This record gives sequence, C-alpha cells and structure tokens, in this order.
Amino acid sequence: MKNLIALSITMLAVTSLSMAQDFEIGVRAGMNLSQVNGDGNGSGGGFWNSNEPRIPGFTGGIYTRFGDKFFLQPEFIISQKGGTTSSIAGVQKTFKQTYFDIPVLLGIKVGDAVRIHAGPMATFLVNKDDSFFKIIGLQSNQDDFRKAILGYQLGVGFDINKLRLDMRYEGNVNDVFNIDYDNNQTQSQFAGKGNLFFFTLGYAF
Repeated sequence: MKNLIALSITMLAVTSLSMAQDFEIGVRAGMNLSQVNGDGNGSGGGFWNSNEPRIPGFTGGIYTRFGDKFFLQPEFIISQKGGTTSSIAGVQKTFKQTYFDIPVLLGIKVGDAVRIHAGPMATFLVNKDDSFFKIIGLQSNQDDFRKAILGYQLGVGFDINKLRLDMRYEGNVNDVFNIDYDNNQTQSQFAGKGNLFFFTLGYAF
C-alpha cells in the first residue's frame, strides 16, 4: 500500500512540473452500479454470477487535469461498491462498503467537447461490511476483505463550459476477498473480482 501511494504522489509531482501551464481542478459526483464476478462454483451453481443485479452506490470526489489535447487526470474519489449472490433457495445476499479510489487516467480530447481516457487505479478499503460473511455462514476476521486492490478505468467524457460529464467502466485486477482456505476448491468458490459502471457530473473551477 505504501508503494502505491508513493508511486501516485511521484506521478503527480512529475506531471505538475512538466504540464503546469494547462491545469484544471474540479469536483464530480454521481452513481455507480457494481457487482462481483468469479469463476468458482458456489452454493447456487455459481456463487458470483454476472446475471445477479448490480448494487447502486455513491461515487464522488476531486479531480485534477494536466494538459489540454493530451492530458493526465489524477483523481481522489470516495466510492461505495458491492456485490450480490443467491443461495440455493434463491435468496439474494448483498454487501456494500466504502472505498477510497486513486485513478490516474491518460486521455485525449477529440474536438472541443469529447474526451477519451483510461488508466490504472489504486483502491483502498475504508469501511467494510462484516455482516456479509455472517449471513453466508462464514466466520469474519480482519483479512476477509482485501484492504488494497489494483484496478483500471476507461471511458468517455464531455466538457460543456464548466460542466464535466463522465461515463466509465471499472475493473479489478485482484480479488475483492482475501480468504485463505486449506481447501483450494473452497477458496476458489469465493474468489471474485469487482467491476462497475458509473456516471458522474462534475464542475471545473
């Protein structure tokens, strides 16, 4: 985690020195729709299933942008993310928790209004949902939810005067959970990576 934070700070410092002539800062907020997908088979034939409904959550924070035609856009975002699974009886069980995200996006402007961007993201767990493990019959401990996750974002944005509209997809490189079982088959059942779509409206100062 310390290495990820140090890398983000270094990238920000280098970029701000080299592209200080074109700088923008603003806020953005909106809604995301998240889920967890996995390859393992669980109690319902697929513990994490792409057909399960997505969980709505809030997302918002501060963004900065360096550059004009080509730009770098680091952000500091609070986001609620979760997932849904179903038991054999068809009873849905969900979790939702709060994360602090630091995406660092590279982008290009197409004309005066359209932006296309993508880049890596570091995600840190802020507030976890311990009740999820209890309702699926597992004993919870401090390491059930992974505290730091690597991911990526890609999407399109629109600049209309001072307004900033963004639509993106986000995916994880690591599993959301950090469960260590002696039985590898059982462990694989609960392995799953998060993904979400989000829509935000921002304002540039």
